Amino acid sequence: MRRHGGTDGSGERPRGASSPRSGARGPAPSARLARAGQAAAVTVALLAAWQAAVWLFALPPFILPGPLRVLAALRDNAGLIAHHAAITAAEVALGLVLGVALGAATAIGLAASPLARALLRPALVATQALPVFALAPILTLWLGYGLASKVLMAVLIIYFPVTSAFFDGLMRTPRGWLDLGRTMGASPRRLMWRVRVPAAVPALASGLRLAAVYAPIGAVIGEWVGAAGGLGYLMLLANGRAKTDLMFAALLVLAALTLALYWAVNRGCDRLTARMA
Repeated sequence: MRRHGGTDGSGERPRGASSPRSGARGPAPSARLARAGQAAAVTVALLAAWQAAVWLFALPPFILPGPLRVLAALRDNAGLIAHHAAITAAEVALGLVLGVALGAATAIGLAASPLARALLRPALVATQALPVFALAPILTLWLGYGLASKVLMAVLIIYFPVTSAFFDGLMRTPRGWLDLGRTMGASPRRLMWRVRVPAAVPALASGLRLAAVYAPIGAVIGEWVGAAGGLGYLMLLANGRAKTDLMFAALLVLAALTLALYWAVNRGCDRLTARMA
């Protein structure tokens, strides 16, 4: 009778043996709890240092409110902040999806066509000489104070990092894999989707992680230039009325939104990379 490796005569895996995919699992729960505890300790230490600086230097609240005052502003204006946070979250989500889709499509087109690389790649690099933030007033003038100008601003700020990272991954496919595919009669299109794209997933994941951090920046910059809502708009409104505690509360929510987005994207990238491995 044929016996499979890693099992006993009954076909069951021995208790001490690990599954082939066990090495692809994430860190143990104890390690995750330790990391969470370290992050919480650092956060508490920073907040304590912040409050101590306010007390030590007797800073007025309109210059630097303490964390307790900021938390009170967050509690008292929870509905207002949630409304503007929802607007910013929608801008960031739409900008992230469109920017990643456009960047990935551009990278695949450049990798597939030498003519496209010769014509478009220098132009893409040259566009980075122009600060993207300088386009915010123009986009507001063209598209108005609504959602479109903020979404496009987020798209522009994440488009190049995603395109560049994914394109580099596509161009670094191991030569042996491509030669093997050609030997087996694979067409260029099949090589792209079955060999080059899966091999470039880790590079795409790096671009996605950068995009998750940059997208909120683009949206808020657009809101600062001109908007009718959003956390950036709320920060300007609070600053004009000398409500520094409300401004810091909006900034705190923006930071939490960015961290949550990065955590979600990073977790998704880890799972995608493990699946493609």
